[in-house]
Amino acid sequence: MKKAYGTLPEAVQYSGMSRTSIYEALKRGDLMARKAGRRTLISFADLEAYLASLPTYQAGA
Repeated sequence: MKKAYGTLPEAVQYSGMSRTSIYEALKRGDLMARKAGRRTLISFADLEAYLASLPTYQAGA
């Protein structure tokens, strides 16, 4: 069974993004998080949607 939410370190490992990049996306409102006590949880579905919305790489651009 696939987890629906993960902690910040899990989101970093899952996405390959840096911790700082994820926090910046959260601050801009591009990515949403939930708080469970002191833990910050990020939906893996939201993370996948955010990654899919990023521009594609174009060589020489």
